Amino acid sequence: MKKPLLALLALLGCLSLSPAFAQTSSTSAPPATSAPMAKQHSPQSIECSKEADAKGLHGKERKKFRKDCMHKAGGSMKKGDVD
Repeated sequence: MKKPLLALLALLGCLSLSPAFAQTSSTSAPPATSAPMAKQHSPQSIECSKEADAKGLHGKERKKFRKDCMHKAGGSMKKGDVD
């Protein structure tokens, strides 16, 4: 009589612990967003980009033009600024 009772207790113990091992979602991970946050560009940077677009500049020529344009406008091209 003791063996079936011990087996039943062992089975109930395993079943009661199974939710503890269930796979759960991580609460430490940030929620996924639909789109990454856009960087804010200065008005000078936007204007220089528009001028470069109007001139049809691309690649190194565009980068050089924007650098000169920002320098003349009084702004500074930071390493993170992209057009």
